[in-house]
Amino acid sequence: MSDPACFIFGAGPFYGLVETPKPGDRVLAADGGYRHCLAVGLQPDLLLGDFDSLDALPPELESKKFPVEKDDTDTMLAIKLGLDLGHRVFHLYGGTGGRMDHTLANLQALAYLAQEGARGYLYDEGYVFTAIKDDRLSLSPRKEGIFSVFCLGSEAHGVSIRGAQYPLDCAPLSPFFPLGVSNHFQGQPVEIEVEDGCLLIGWER
Repeated sequence: MSDPACFIFGAGPFYGLVETPKPGDRVLAADGGYRHCLAVGLQPDLLLGDFDSLDALPPELESKKFPVEKDDTDTMLAIKLGLDLGHRVFHLYGGTGGRMDHTLANLQALAYLAQEGARGYLYDEGYVFTAIKDDRLSLSPRKEGIFSVFCLGSEAHGVSIRGAQYPLDCAPLSPFFPLGVSNHFQGQPVEIEVEDGCLLIGWER
């Protein structure tokens, strides 16, 4: 049995559930993300944030309020709490498609999770994003579809892509040039590996 996952709902646009919480998983609502929980009939284990996106707090839920002026976004507060509680797999909803700065912040949050030895999945309208650091990722075979690989942070070394239309073999990948954008599935598993560095990976849902 896999370890319990942490589901985090942010206040951005919600495009429906891709992964559904199972018994034992934890559900955290970050501020206005509580509305998305209501939309799919989920009762969050905790509601947290500065609550600038909610008119009133539901009295029946445990909640934790933070100052508006803080270093962490509400989503990052939820991520840090999930890590403290021992979770290593995170599913993030309501984190893209609204304000561009928050979308970028949540993509960086995937790198933060990778740095902490965890894995996060951020669900957009048509894409799923994750990040890996000094690690590898296998994508299930598909007859067609697009995926992209970007360098996050310093230049990544030893980047390999196998099973795709455009392969790489132990190549460097720079954060200053999008060499890995718009690669294609070819009906076989795609293996992505980075020996030293952090990669952001997105694929069509």
